[in-house]
Amino acid sequence: MSIPNNAGTASSLLLEEYVRTHIAKNPTLDRSGRPDAAYLPPSAESPFGSFPSNYTKPVKKKNNSTTSPGSPTLELNGSGLRSTKTSTLKKTGTGGATSSLMIGKQAPQPAKPVAGAFERRSIPPTQFRRFYDRGDLPISIEHKGTGNEIHWKVDPEKLDYHHYLPIFFDGLREKEEPYRFLAVEGSFNLLERGGGRIINCIPQLIIPIKTALNTRDPEVICTMLKVIQQLVSSNNKVGEALVPYYRQILPVFNLFKDKNSNTGDNIEYEQRKRLNMGDLIEETLQILEQEGGEDAFINIKYMIPTYESAVLN
Repeated sequence: MSIPNNAGTASSLLLEEYVRTHIAKNPTLDRSGRPDAAYLPPSAESPFGSFPSNYTKPVKKKNNSTTSPGSPTLELNGSGLRSTKTSTLKKTGTGGATSSLMIGKQAPQPAKPVAGAFERRSIPPTQFRRFYDRGDLPISIEHKGTGNEIHWKVDPEKLDYHHYLPIFFDGLREKEEPYRFLAVEGSFNLLERGGGRIINCIPQLIIPIKTALNTRDPEVICTMLKVIQQLVSSNNKVGEALVPYYRQILPVFNLFKDKNSNTGDNIEYEQRKRLNMGDLIEETLQILEQEGGEDAFINIKYMIPTYESAVLN
């Protein structure tokens, strides 16, 4: 069965990927060409998984057509072939071999250390990819003319939410297809159909949420923020159930709360696409305060001192 996604988050991610790779002519779909390739989890070495540890991979033979320094070569001249030998230049002089007292010169100062609080972290491998490659998830992609949709082989209402919902949340830090589309679309579908069963799964969802936010990847954080909003809106008791876990999920909110791009008088298309991290964090905090009960604001204020209450204003 196919369930349309009202949020459209997964479809918008596919659209952004197409714009970068086809319209902007930036081939980031290839792992070797992605600017964030060093942070992505390793892919499987074969359709059947990784190779065993004692397996010796075949090594490609290098092309020996190039000549090494000092090796004889054949040269064609007017009288015929004659052998020549390329010589290597030997290091001459005493530059760099001696030291001076640097009289009259200031010694170079070491570079200032950088904390790197906003830098990306490596994305840990996800359980979602392992379960999907193994065929343990009841989902597949249904291709349609208007776009892709997720096809559920089992009705989501009949699934064990304690088992499947944390797996889908764990896949929200994926950045490669089809894992990202299935994880995002599947998470929204499960939250829309979960109802009261979601509340009992909150403790199992905190670790996937915290791991995704700690990647410090803007794309992953924006996706998780939209899922958190859907999570709080799925049931009127989820907001209060999240209050004890603010210390785990709000530190990254405090770090990127004021991260907005100053474009001057130019148009910022990220606002329409809901990709502006600072606006998404502010919007998510307001939803957490409104749905979290009377203790929500004081706990948010403790973790984010610059937050101003939206209810009082």
